[in-house]
Amino acid sequence: MEIYIPNTTLERKTILQKYKELCRLLPARATKQQRALFHKAFTLAVDAHKDMRRKSGEPYIYHPIAVALIVAREINLGVTSMIAALLHDVVEDTDYTLKDIKGLFGQDVARIVDGLTKIEEIVVDVDQSVQAENFKKILLSTVEDVRVILIKLADRLHNMRTLSAMPQEKQWKISSETTFFFVPIAHRLGLYTIKSELEDLSMKYNDPVEYNKILHALETTARKRNTLIEDFTKPVIEKLKEAGIDAEVTSRTKSIYSIHQKMIRKKINFDDIYDIFAVRFVFDSPPEEEKIICWRIHTIITELYKTNQLRERNFITNPKPNGYQSLHITAMSKSGKWVEVQIRSKRMDEIAEKGLAAHFKYKEENKNPQEYENRVEEWLSKIRGMLQSEDTTALEFLNEVKLNLNLKEVIVFTPKGERIVLPAGATVLDFAYELHTNLGNQCIGAKVNYNIVPIDYVLRNGDQLQIITSKKQIPKPEWLNYVKTAYAREKLKEAFREENKKKELKGKKILAEIFEALKIENNSSNVGRVQADAKVLSPYEFWGLIAEGLITKDRVRKIFSKKASPNNAVEDFRKKIADNLKVKEIDTLIDQQLEQKAEAFLLDEISDVIRYQLAECCNPIPGDQVVGFQITNDIIEVHQTKCPHAIEQMSKYGNRIIKAKWRKESNLAFLTGLRITGFDRKGMVKEIIDVVSSQMDLNIRSFDIWCKSNTFTGKLMIYIQNVKALNELIENLSKIDQIEKVERIAPE
Repeated sequence: MEIYIPNTTLERKTILQKYKELCRLLPARATKQQRALFHKAFTLAVDAHKDMRRKSGEPYIYHPIAVALIVAREINLGVTSMIAALLHDVVEDTDYTLKDIKGLFGQDVARIVDGLTKIEEIVVDVDQSVQAENFKKILLSTVEDVRVILIKLADRLHNMRTLSAMPQEKQWKISSETTFFFVPIAHRLGLYTIKSELEDLSMKYNDPVEYNKILHALETTARKRNTLIEDFTKPVIEKLKEAGIDAEVTSRTKSIYSIHQKMIRKKINFDDIYDIFAVRFVFDSPPEEEKIICWRIHTIITELYKTNQLRERNFITNPKPNGYQSLHITAMSKSGKWVEVQIRSKRMDEIAEKGLAAHFKYKEENKNPQEYENRVEEWLSKIRGMLQSEDTTALEFLNEVKLNLNLKEVIVFTPKGERIVLPAGATVLDFAYELHTNLGNQCIGAKVNYNIVPIDYVLRNGDQLQIITSKKQIPKPEWLNYVKTAYAREKLKEAFREENKKKELKGKKILAEIFEALKIENNSSNVGRVQADAKVLSPYEFWGLIAEGLITKDRVRKIFSKKASPNNAVEDFRKKIADNLKVKEIDTLIDQQLEQKAEAFLLDEISDVIRYQLAECCNPIPGDQVVGFQITNDIIEVHQTKCPHAIEQMSKYGNRIIKAKWRKESNLAFLTGLRITGFDRKGMVKEIIDVVSSQMDLNIRSFDIWCKSNTFTGKLMIYIQNVKALNELIENLSKIDQIEKVERIAPE
């Protein structure tokens, strides 16, 4: 990374240039008063941040200006959003207050800035997640004004574009937050371009090796792709002109992250992915003619090329939940390569790329077709419903929101033919709660297409359901494992809370009667003695035991017949509760260890103070890029930075991240695995073992092989020193004749 050298003259000139650029992006319909307000916001932001610099050394004001540019140019929001973007860090980082912002720029700007201002990072409990609290606050503000999340996405996008200036552990934390929370949000809101860039930038830091491999592959095959696109589109363009259709032809390359995910999901190499790029035909027309023109273009392409019927997608008639509309075809080019084709109007294209922001723009201009359905509003409505629960923690809320970010759907019907849309994987129980809370609470099953099924039956497209209920049925805790929708989960939790309150009232009444009969004073100390004897921390569980008659009068008599002493169960229990509730700080021993090693906590080092364990979910070995998490006061768990579990933990608990790296001189061997596939032949097993044992001198723990027809799959478990040696082994095994693929897997 280049070192930034401050130059105040050049910086003032740059700020002025950026101001002029922003002024050109102000909407043409902006009033004189709005333009004056924008100028005032720009001046205030420059002045407020004048003594601040970013980690890169650049003036801090470059950041809010860049966010405002993204808001205006890439998301197409208006003057109020541009003003809020310029001011989004003013309250958090300077002496200005929300009251000042409201007085100077009005209620709307103040509300957006408030939603974008982080909660102070004071960790009260090690299990508290500051990130989750901030995400909850953002969404709480979003349901009031959707511009909050749109500006936050612009803020995150610029931070990701400039992440290289941050320390490595910050890069992991920020990119993990981005993958876990901001990417799904951008996807749900239909901001495809921003979503794809955020995915790629996150992968760049969490999995740099794979990122650079795919980037190199894309760069080296670019010329070949361009030739293929030109040869494919030329005859289509000629036919379109003959038909009098004026369509712009563009192409887009699949994002690096999407390519990587497809390689993992399909277990294929880069060269085997046929939809690395897509050709797009975009035309301008009145809304009422859009569908007709789409199908005319479809006809022209299908007459020129053979198509794969199984890959055809009609998102025009059935838009995605985020409003995405397009007609997709997969056609065979003359060179024998499959080409994905997307056909859409200019309006559809803008909504496909800019999602919710474009939808609002068209709505304001009254250009939306009558039948256009934007279900993002429905999603925001569900978020509002979740926020009504005061008992839901920020982490629970975040997990519930994540459940509602999936765009895959299943369409089912009521007995009267009413259409109900649920997320893919939804069950009979989800359907029941979607219709009515009481139907969910009393559900014992359903008739699906006239066949009786249980409550956990997973719904399929086209199913017609009739819910079966019983007045004796009540919600059970295991039902939480059966539901997919956050709405159903929230209704179940409400039912459990109501049931717990009933048990608490009943339990308190019964215990009071027992105390009165035994002439024991009914106070918190005596209640604590009974709860200590029951050995439960949860008050709901305790009162439930009494309400259900599991703590009897005789048991209470025996508890109080024992002599109370400072060391009895009551004191132990009180201490246990105190230990459970006290503030848990990051262990000072770890801090000392990190101070001694300025770079990172060194793995493979023997220590009587700090111990570490390698995570079973991703099984890191020396050479892998790793990160540590403090899971107890003296144990660090080490993950690969690209591990999905690690990404989730980094996104929620940034305070637990411990920077870690391997000690270079380590001679320890680590267990890892390889999956080998290919065509079977005589002597294959011997050649594999020769490469592993004789050529590379490695110890084999196990080698299992399965053959079917003339193909085989082998699972090899070996002890190896580092990633470099593992990659060398993979390369050597791949050279064996008729071995098609060698890939790393987790050990069993």
